[in-house]
Amino acid sequence: MSEACDCTPTVTDLKPYEEALELLLSHAHPVAEQEILPLHQALGRVLAEPVRSTIDVPGWDNSAMDGYAVRVADIPAEGTRLTVSQRIPAGTAPRPLEPGTCARIFTGAPVPEGADAVVMQEQTCRQGDEVIFNKVPQPGANIRRAGEDIESGSVIIDAGTRLQPQHLGLAASVGVAELAVKRPLKVAVLASGDELLMPGEPLRPGMIYNSNIFTVSGLLRAMGCEVIDLGQVADTLEATKAALAEAAEQADVVVASGGVSVGEEDHVKPAVEALGELNLWKIAIRPGKPLAFGHIGDTPFIGTPGNPVSLFVTFQLFARPFLLKAMGLGEFRNRAIRAVAAFDWPKPDKRREFHRARLTRGADGGNLVEVYPSRSSAVLSSVTWANGLVALPENRVIRAGDEVEFLPFCELIGWGS
Repeated sequence: MSEACDCTPTVTDLKPYEEALELLLSHAHPVAEQEILPLHQALGRVLAEPVRSTIDVPGWDNSAMDGYAVRVADIPAEGTRLTVSQRIPAGTAPRPLEPGTCARIFTGAPVPEGADAVVMQEQTCRQGDEVIFNKVPQPGANIRRAGEDIESGSVIIDAGTRLQPQHLGLAASVGVAELAVKRPLKVAVLASGDELLMPGEPLRPGMIYNSNIFTVSGLLRAMGCEVIDLGQVADTLEATKAALAEAAEQADVVVASGGVSVGEEDHVKPAVEALGELNLWKIAIRPGKPLAFGHIGDTPFIGTPGNPVSLFVTFQLFARPFLLKAMGLGEFRNRAIRAVAAFDWPKPDKRREFHRARLTRGADGGNLVEVYPSRSSAVLSSVTWANGLVALPENRVIRAGDEVEFLPFCELIGWGS
């Protein structure tokens, strides 16, 4: 009688989390093509070329306060009286300041030639055409100098920046009307499984609704990617190969859900190996061990597990950093915050675990982390209950009160930071 064959990989056969992430990032190459867009269309895009200012900001010395522009030498002591010789609202060109007088001036208005300070109106008393100064000013008081904020020729937004509303406002403030941006990253998505039905279809015995395609597409669109939805692939090797080849021709990156494990109906892994190469398969994490990475021709391929939670977690941990670099945002690492466990974890896994968790505030105002009660990677509702993931180290028992690392969804979904 022959001995039973156990082909299940041990933990030592699995790629550690950090090594797997570094491998993916080493294969991520920023998209080269760019386009010119007007400011109002550039939100969320990645800047391809640095933005330089062609003007000084402010463009002239201007008042930081509502008050009076003066010569410091004309106010030797508190109680000095000066006559108001002109009124300077913002948007007007003042005359030079007459010696022995002051000018009524408003915030942002140009400081007249000859004035070397602005006295705020709260430190004065107006009596008709005269002003009594209750404080002796210092030279330069309440004057914003030309170029103090931005000097002409200086870089105000670096290339590789994801453009947010404040960046558009800054570009507009120096008169820039158009920006050179990277074109959107094209990502083809497909799902494997004959058991899948689209929402709206009658649910038949043995069938489930295809949630993965909506999760992946939503995550990609939230990042600003252009999604090419190739739908569902039949569970045959030939159909899988044909779908992957079509996806690779149309996209910069291919993302598939399901079919990357070792079952007889899991055809994605052998299809990728037939069309190109597989650089990574199986990672020492839970959930999401059967994550695949490789190339179909020259097109990068990421294969996520079919279980919906595993898909969600592995996308955040691996696909997102890879895609952000491919979009032109540089080397990216998910950022964790320190918090205190409000749970016990007495039976740790041999793999690093990223469990669904919820960050709350303790009575002392500190960060507390609760965990979802089930470890099942099929419970998609757990990622709507959670507001992040807690990283649980390999083989480590966690007790309530221990410090843990928490990865908030506000950092992991969409733009992040």
